[in-house]
Amino acid sequence: MSGMFTDRDEDRDGAPPAAGAEVEPTQEGTAPPHAPGRRRSRTVLVTAAFVVVTAVAVVGALGLGGDGGEGPAAPPRAGSTVAVTRATLVERTKVDGTLGYGAEIPLPAKASGTVTWLPEPGTVAERGDTLLRVDDRPVVLLYGTLPMYRELGTTAGTAAPDTTGNPTPPAPGGAGGKGGTDGGTDGGTGTASGGTTGTGGGTDTGGGGNTGGGGGTDAPPRSTPPQPLRGMDVLQFESNLAALGYTGFTVDERFTSGTERAVKRWQKSLGLPETGRVGLGDVVYASGRIRLGQPSVRLGAAAGENVLGYTGTTRKVVVDASAQEASWAVRGAGVTVGLPDGTAVKGQVASVGRQATAPEGDGGTSGAAPTVPVTVTITDQRSLGRLESGPVSVEYVGRKRENVLAVPVAALVALAEGGHGLETEDGRFVTARTGLFADGMVEVSGPALRAGLKVRIPQ
Repeated sequence: MSGMFTDRDEDRDGAPPAAGAEVEPTQEGTAPPHAPGRRRSRTVLVTAAFVVVTAVAVVGALGLGGDGGEGPAAPPRAGSTVAVTRATLVERTKVDGTLGYGAEIPLPAKASGTVTWLPEPGTVAERGDTLLRVDDRPVVLLYGTLPMYRELGTTAGTAAPDTTGNPTPPAPGGAGGKGGTDGGTDGGTGTASGGTTGTGGGTDTGGGGNTGGGGGTDAPPRSTPPQPLRGMDVLQFESNLAALGYTGFTVDERFTSGTERAVKRWQKSLGLPETGRVGLGDVVYASGRIRLGQPSVRLGAAAGENVLGYTGTTRKVVVDASAQEASWAVRGAGVTVGLPDGTAVKGQVASVGRQATAPEGDGGTSGAAPTVPVTVTITDQRSLGRLESGPVSVEYVGRKRENVLAVPVAALVALAEGGHGLETEDGRFVTARTGLFADGMVEVSGPALRAGLKVRIPQ
């Protein structure tokens, strides 16, 4: 008995049993000891079983197995859902423009002589201001649309017409001489009161002599006083003169002596000779305040109509719009102007050019579309700050669709059979015809679409 226990102990310690020794049978329910190789096999089997169970679970989740009961048509995926809505879509387009004061216009100065003073570029001139000096005489800005085309002043008087019927001035006693001749013819020696001796007999102091005396005492012709100059240019000038504070006359179309006296006072304030007349080159008319540009001549050069350019005083934007896509450019249409600092201001289309031109430097060789100039005005000049010029953007409204079904553009998916569709919340795909794209939204239509339908935004 004791040897049996010893053998079992030795076997438990790992020593092989002796030859012929009995080996105690393993009791039921007791696991025999396992070798290291068996332990690894068991680990592999457990891992394989876990993979199989996981695969079955995935297949069940995908709906590829089971008893065919109801389930989702497609596996749920991450992503947000949105509702199809009714909205008004507005297509907005941005084009490039340039901020500035517009193109310079030559100053219509008609003064002749040598330029003796010029203003600084950018100077703003108002009514009564000196624009430049020619032969040291000021050329003054006045307001109006009618250009200066003649000298203004009272006209010279005219001589009274000759009513005697004589082609030449009468000689002393001329008419009486004729009377004396008649008297002499009547008879004897006649002496007319005019002093001419007749050749006939007798003395006749009758009517001929009397008439001769009258002819010798006629008064010489007299000149009429200066006459007022008339015209719309007079009315325009007198309106400016009165606006500058020089009054004493009636503002009308007549340049009277009252106007002349007011002109002399105005000339005195300018340091000019007080002639009472306004020369052709003394003033220049413009529609209002102007901003003077860069002179085209130097001091000492001869004056001319192109000596100085000017613009208006309000900043505006000019867009070279494609002639093919300029339907948005309608006078009075509202636009949004984007400034270089990122701010936006409101603008309005003021004018659209009627002549299309090829892009500058193109010459029509690149195939670029011709453009037309579109001028945009900005009512609130203060919103521009101190910016006077520079590149800007102009955003205008193109097409507009009201009360249409719309979804975010990101909700569109490409269908295998072509076209676009939307994925519903339950995983179905419905066809969607697209319309206007605007502000990240797209117009959609289709028999399966309705307002409130939930659709998925793929991720």
